[in-house]
Amino acid sequence: MNKAVISVLGQDRPGIIAAVTSILFKLDCNIENINQTILQSEFSGIFIASFPSDISNDELCARLSKDLSHLKLHVHVKPLEHEEKDHSGSICEPFVITTIGPDRKGLVAGITAVIAKHGVNVTNLKAVFKGGDNPSDNIMIYEVDIPCDTDQNLLRSELRKKASEMGLDISIQHRNIFMSINRI
Repeated sequence: MNKAVISVLGQDRPGIIAAVTSILFKLDCNIENINQTILQSEFSGIFIASFPSDISNDELCARLSKDLSHLKLHVHVKPLEHEEKDHSGSICEPFVITTIGPDRKGLVAGITAVIAKHGVNVTNLKAVFKGGDNPSDNIMIYEVDIPCDTDQNLLRSELRKKASEMGLDISIQHRNIFMSINRI
């Protein structure tokens, strides 16, 4: 079996996931992961699927593109490359970083620069910007893995400094605490 990362983009409408997964099923593909969201009015879906070795990535892309053409979706198929990660055996803890504040250019770039400087990996990011100066209209939620050997005091200090420079309120919590506090 081959594996591929399949991205599907286009104007949102009901039935996109049903159409994509139906085609993959008919091609004897096994869906292993899906991440899908709507950004403004655009559908964005990423699927990892294994598929029979007698189908090439190009054939898979062509079939999906043809069968989804009536929905005017853009399809890209990339082989899944298994690369050994060398994180020097780093054990990580999951944290959630949230920022709230006025919308302006460079917010994501500023926060992620600090995160990357400390070797922290962003595993999920949700940013919703409605524009304007109302802080509650603009929020970013970063799910991150912080290596246990990271100087968390320095990381927190630099994140707070950068957030302050950009007029943002910032919160940094272990994911377990975040989930407990925000449980309904």
